[in-house]
Amino acid sequence: MVAKVKKHTAEAEQGLSKKVEEPLASVGEPEAELVPEVDRAEDLEAKLEDAVKKAADNYDKYVRSVAELDNYKKRAVREKVDAIQYGNENLLRDILPLVDGMDRALEHACNSEDFDAFRKGLKLLQGQLLGCLQKHGVEMIDTAGKNFDPNVHEAMMQVESTEHEESGVVGEFERGYLLNGRLLRPAKVSVCKRPSGSGDRENNCEEAKNN
Repeated sequence: MVAKVKKHTAEAEQGLSKKVEEPLASVGEPEAELVPEVDRAEDLEAKLEDAVKKAADNYDKYVRSVAELDNYKKRAVREKVDAIQYGNENLLRDILPLVDGMDRALEHACNSEDFDAFRKGLKLLQGQLLGCLQKHGVEMIDTAGKNFDPNVHEAMMQVESTEHEESGVVGEFERGYLLNGRLLRPAKVSVCKRPSGSGDRENNCEEAKNN
């Protein structure tokens, strides 16, 4: 009897030890499940750090771009002011020798009575001046034998004439100029108009000749 009791006691203790070991073995399973969560958190933290770094770099680029744009605007304003103040520097530099030539011509005119030489010198200065203007894109408008063109001519008066075509340029009061193909100043001209009744007289003469 005593032996049976000991046998049952030993079996009970053995079963209890198995039940205790099973929960202990199951305790390790949650730790294994936490490993992927930790890796995911570390990956997100790394991505966050990378995003913060990129944001800082982009902000630095933005600040630099704003500074460069501001410097460009200031430089453009300075260049515009310089262009307005000194844009004609090359033209004026080319004109100065002509001014010197005029001074010499006037000095010579005061000490000489040779008007023909003075006239030739003045003509030479005029040619040099026109050549200087042409060098800088200035072109004289030709009016001789041309019809009136409102784009480049300004009519000052009408002149009755039978020697010119209707609306033809009769005379020039002031020369006109183009600057690189664009109108700088129109030529002031007189324009031909037929005398009243001249057409009838011409027709009558033609009829008389035919008869």
